[in-house]
Amino acid sequence: MDIELRSGCPINLTMEVLGDRWSLIIIRDIMFGNRRHFRDLLTHSEEGIASNILAARLKRLLSLGFISKRDDPSHSQKAIYSLAEPAIQLVPVFAMIGAWGRRHMPVSEELSIRAQLLEEGGPPLWDAFMEDLRHIHIADPIGGANGTCTSPVLAKLTAAFLDVRARSLSQAS
Repeated sequence: MDIELRSGCPINLTMEVLGDRWSLIIIRDIMFGNRRHFRDLLTHSEEGIASNILAARLKRLLSLGFISKRDDPSHSQKAIYSLAEPAIQLVPVFAMIGAWGRRHMPVSEELSIRAQLLEEGGPPLWDAFMEDLRHIHIADPIGGANGTCTSPVLAKLTAAFLDVRARSLSQAS
């Protein structure tokens, strides 16, 4: 594992792996946006990650076992990134970070609706989502990337996001 071992503290070790500015954002985009190709991660991030930073973080997340990479059978020059089990087990962490952010930060309704649904759904929803993620990232990563294998929980979260976005756009018009 390519991390600095300053101590055996679990919080410190977790921050060594996930405490940089981009690692959790990349995992978030793969998890909640089903962005599975480099180009999708680069061009669809709300935060605007630079290509060299994205490449470096993907390489590190691969080496640490948080994601996997395989050739895309539909295109010889593309790779599909998938979540590995350690990243999938971050769902409750994302739910708690999102809940905290909704309470204490100036979030937008559009970008916080998924966090709200995860918070309201609690552990039963998190468990269902993790099972879905295991299916679309580990059991059938190709089908998960091309949309032939889907997640009902992710579909629900995405539909809520799109509904709020549509409402915001119609109110702005």
